Amino acid sequence: MNLRFYTSIALLFALAFAACQQNSGQRKRLKARDTVHYSKEEYIERTLDSNQLNTFLSAHPNYQPYAEFIKNFYSERNYHYAWINKEGLTEQAGNFINMMKTDAAFGIKDSAVNTPELRMLIDTLELSDSSLNANVAEIPRVEMMLTSQFFSYGNKVWGGLTSDNAKDLEWFIPRKKLDMTSLLDSMITGSGNIETNAPVNPQYKMLRERLKQLAVVNEHVKWDTLASPQKNLKKGDSSALIAAVKLRLQAYGDLPGHDSSGIFDAATDTAVRNYQIRMGLKDDGLISPAIIKSLNVPIAQRIRQVLLNMERLRWVPVEPPKTYILVNVPEFKMHVYKDGKLDWSCNVVVGTPGANTVIFSNELRYVVFSPYWNVPPGILSKEVLPGIKRSGNAYLARQNMEIVGASGKAISPGAINFSKYSGRNFPYIVRQRPGGKNSLGKVKFLFPNEYNIYLHDTPAKYLFERDKRSFSHGCIRVEEPKHLAMWLLRNDSSWTEKKIDDAMNAGKEKYVTLKEKVPVFIGYFTAFVDSEGRLNFRDDVYGHDAKLAATLFGKN
Repeated sequence: MNLRFYTSIALLFALAFAACQQNSGQRKRLKARDTVHYSKEEYIERTLDSNQLNTFLSAHPNYQPYAEFIKNFYSERNYHYAWINKEGLTEQAGNFINMMKTDAAFGIKDSAVNTPELRMLIDTLELSDSSLNANVAEIPRVEMMLTSQFFSYGNKVWGGLTSDNAKDLEWFIPRKKLDMTSLLDSMITGSGNIETNAPVNPQYKMLRERLKQLAVVNEHVKWDTLASPQKNLKKGDSSALIAAVKLRLQAYGDLPGHDSSGIFDAATDTAVRNYQIRMGLKDDGLISPAIIKSLNVPIAQRIRQVLLNMERLRWVPVEPPKTYILVNVPEFKMHVYKDGKLDWSCNVVVGTPGANTVIFSNELRYVVFSPYWNVPPGILSKEVLPGIKRSGNAYLARQNMEIVGASGKAISPGAINFSKYSGRNFPYIVRQRPGGKNSLGKVKFLFPNEYNIYLHDTPAKYLFERDKRSFSHGCIRVEEPKHLAMWLLRNDSSWTEKKIDDAMNAGKEKYVTLKEKVPVFIGYFTAFVDSEGRLNFRDDVYGHDAKLAATLFGKN
């Protein structure tokens, strides 16, 4: 998508809003130019016939994927009109048309929202008075096109603009399924704002609102590049750069008021920290090169970032489970939800680029205290086997590791000719015993999956203090593993805090099967609205945004 398009987005919003206001004040009317045929009132009481519909669909191959749904929809209602009555276009028809106009203003170029033929037909039929002098033959075309367009729009804008094979975009969470016929029935018989009732995740709707605000900023605020400071600026300092930063923070809504002075006061300190939190930066209150780099990102780029994440949100369930765990990889955070509300959050460490944490979902079933760590083939070939070949038993002793067969029986390293093996063809298991050096720490949390990814403790606690936390081989290290264990076992009175402590330090592996499985979503969202209602942005740590952008917007 050409980024120049965004310079007119606010104007397009104004036009869409004006159209909506006109529709709410007086319904758009259809006029019949050829009164030799039926009067308008007589025509609307008539119905479509299957031949009309078949001819229309044959002439519009872009609607063929939805042809059976469209035919069934009209068959179920005995071919009565859905969008047009004696007054003209219904209120919901106007709402739907205006929603497509707004999405076009957002930069969605897909035919699901941008249909010149439909626009031309509606322009032909819409008039500001009640006289009947339009060509009545266009009425059934508008009716059939609105229904066809609804199926196309719903499947794309609510279900996803990209192809069904999201695996190409490294997204393995099952995509939601939409019953578009039921949605259409519900919409045409209901009232109110279709946008409010759209079948999308609440996070999508929140991002859509923030997109409108960014569009206004993009239209009205000059976004010059700010110079990086020679030294970090803090509360009490004064400089021209501080004044420029204040204006930028005011544009984003972090700093209230209109103070344009160069004084770094308490209000500016609060605003800087709020911005840092929203961007995933260290909230130290300093104007540093890092915050200036973030503030220099063009608003058009932030708009595109929001659009990318709105696309991902089209794929996810409309209503998440009441209780679940979400790990947002670019945020380096885990969020735990209970009874539909955020219960608590903590930092996590995710896979380093090249050893990406996979984006998928499953159900957490087991808590394993004092776990063994079975070394995976990749680490075995790159790190462990070379270490054994160099140092033999000494390496295994330093790492508190042992070699076992499939039965779990220990095998003496001296009985193995290591020169014959790499990680992939090694016939034994190398595992690290429970204890302080164990790479999984004192507890792990399993949701069995083909990617061999799970949540676990770690002895490397210092990494949780970093702003960017992509250091693992793909699994997810949890900053508060004991808290997570207690939360998962909270409904089992036999698992007291002391018992959990003892199990974590027993030095003997113990599996616990949860009474109720807990859904786990490993997601990838670089733009999101947090529990405080703040718009957040994060870096594209794995390049997934870039790949999705190429699919949605092309190379521009």
